Amino acid sequence: MLAQSILLLAAAAFPAVTAAPALQYREPTKTSTSPRTTHSVVAGRGGLRFDPENIVAEVGSIVEFHFTPLNHSVVEAAFDSPCVPKDATSFFSGFFPVPRPADGSAVQSGEVFQIEVRDDKPIWFYCAQNTGRHCQSGMVGVVNQRFDGDKTLAVFRSKAAAVQGASVVQAQVQGGWRGANPNPQSGF
Repeated sequence: MLAQSILLLAAAAFPAVTAAPALQYREPTKTSTSPRTTHSVVAGRGGLRFDPENIVAEVGSIVEFHFTPLNHSVVEAAFDSPCVPKDATSFFSGFFPVPRPADGSAVQSGEVFQIEVRDDKPIWFYCAQNTGRHCQSGMVGVVNQRFDGDKTLAVFRSKAAAVQGASVVQAQVQGGWRGANPNPQSGF
């Protein structure tokens, strides 16, 4: 009798399991847990140019702009209208004034500007510094240029050289992220 009472108490304390618990299935998210590729572009290294000026980047990649002396920016443009923002939502880094060291050593801004590549369409860009007419002098570039037609970086540069007026900027920094340079001593 005592054994039966203990069994009944144990059964009450630990209810019987009649079936295995149902498995929960969740759809995977679209977010990747793998690290993103970051493509570094230096504005002003070696003169009025972006280095590199033609970037091939997968969707989801980051393009990070580093700025050297004296004062550069990066603005998104349309292929047919260089030196002018593509539209009201075009990215604009703002200007990055960087003093030139007296000893001539390499230096860059303590901040960078980053954009995310959101699709595989070409992204045309330029420097809007008007002192020296940087855009018109060839300081232009592209992310994901197509190689099957006449919309090339060389043609874009030629169109920029033909622009008579001043380069145009957005009213504010937008379309990307401005933040601390992750490696300001990198020798750019």
